Amino acid sequence: MSNIKKIVLTGGPCAGKTTALVKIIEYFSSRGYKVFTVPEVPTIFLQAGMDYLTKNKALFYEGEKATLEIQMAMERSFMKMAEQCEEPTVVICDRGALDISAYLPAEMWQEITSLCGTTSAELRESYDAVLHLVSAADGAEQFYNTTSNEVRTEGLELARTLDKKVIEAWAGHPHLRVINNHEDFDHKLGRVLQEISSVLELPQPIEESRKYIVEVQGEIEGAVKSEITQTYLVAEPDCEVRLRRREWQGKSFYIHTTTKRISQNEQLVTERQISKNLYTSLLQQADPYRQTIQKTRCSFIWKGQYFELDTYKTPCEGLVILETRDVAAGEAVKFPPFLRVLEDITGNKKYYNYTMAVKH
Repeated sequence: MSNIKKIVLTGGPCAGKTTALVKIIEYFSSRGYKVFTVPEVPTIFLQAGMDYLTKNKALFYEGEKATLEIQMAMERSFMKMAEQCEEPTVVICDRGALDISAYLPAEMWQEITSLCGTTSAELRESYDAVLHLVSAADGAEQFYNTTSNEVRTEGLELARTLDKKVIEAWAGHPHLRVINNHEDFDHKLGRVLQEISSVLELPQPIEESRKYIVEVQGEIEGAVKSEITQTYLVAEPDCEVRLRRREWQGKSFYIHTTTKRISQNEQLVTERQISKNLYTSLLQQADPYRQTIQKTRCSFIWKGQYFELDTYKTPCEGLVILETRDVAAGEAVKFPPFLRVLEDITGNKKYYNYTMAVKH
């Protein structure tokens, strides 16, 4: 059995998924990987006659249930095929099971998953990573159109709403990566390839996130809020090992991350979700010279750029840091009006979490 990774490529309408899939197949096939792509089930159904906008509630219900059933069955089949491959294998899902939930009332989704013998948590955990491409309707409106997909009919506002609903559906996944819009679409494609390479544990260039100390001056609409507890473990030189507990919607997720510098310009990042028992056990290896970090995170999209806003409880109580990871060189950060920038701390090691955790 080969090493298999299952990755969801998702996003709002007109996000560039189709183009990205072609690039993924070409890029990783040329590097010795077998690449399977699971087609987008709702598109297959639409082309076969299903009407997701029907007012017939019984038809809508059966159509959505069938969509989930076929999605799960197709993924199982592709994973079985992947298990027979001798080379390392990547299964890319053109949308995943939880995308379906973004288009349904919560009660109907819960009933359908129950009938299919699964839960949102089980579905979420079945993927190694989720890459969300932001819709061109948010921040790149000049590139948005409804002609590149024969079944796309939504307008800009609806497209933006669907984009945020899909992100919220996947919000509990430990390796959810939101990929911004850019004037240069090749940069967006490059980020997709980089994130998949990271999941495959291939060395990546060291890149600085844009970071700012800010003051919140208004309500953050549509944000996904979570509580983060972060503990650093004893590690060898040039290696950073982190445990993170993330609480979201009353549920806790536990992530173990290792970042190892392998050269001056490259690092290897390994991230995996672990059980609560293993998390508790690993806490015994906590670095005695560093304290635990506790912070509240609000994640949101503004004009096509994805932001994480961290408000610290310990250490540096009250400190608020805004971070965005995917801004091209020379590209301006689109700061939302409800935030006031106090200081640009990009590249300032004093504000790295690893440094801030040092006990004084």
